[in-house]
Amino acid sequence: MVYQPVKVCMNFENHLQYVIQAHGEYPLRPENATRRWDGKTPYSIHPIWCAMTLRTETSLPEELRETGSIALLYHDVLEDTKAGLPEDLPERVRHLVREMTFLGGMTQEMEEIWNKGIEIKLLKLYDKVSNLLDGSWMTADRAQQYRDHTKRLLDEAVATYGELNIVRIARAII
Repeated sequence: MVYQPVKVCMNFENHLQYVIQAHGEYPLRPENATRRWDGKTPYSIHPIWCAMTLRTETSLPEELRETGSIALLYHDVLEDTKAGLPEDLPERVRHLVREMTFLGGMTQEMEEIWNKGIEIKLLKLYDKVSNLLDGSWMTADRAQQYRDHTKRLLDEAVATYGELNIVRIARAII
């Protein structure tokens, strides 16, 4: 069954609530309601961290911070939940979410991300940094793949956006 809530008012708090509920109550697999590394932390912490970290990037244009942070909240909903996207989610956000969605997993992402626009690569940088921060579940080989992939995303972000906070965090962990 696909979760379709009543019409959602489009403010950030509603987006947060929707994502928390989607990951907590409608995961594709019950074990995906929490983070792998401890089996206790709600999965929704990941997209919330990504969104809030982007919102702190005051050197980025406000429109990118606003739209990008909402897209980051929803970036795993299509891959990991039965919830779907809210009906009244703006088309620009829907587009960003679709562009960040790789149903074939990390292998597909590592091949196809380079054909996407720079905004998608920037948003995926937030996603990958968050994954690395709580990546104790990764094998050594998988962690190295993530670090290499993140480094490429970082290089592209720096070339377009300069020295962002996410760049400094990424450099510290890769």
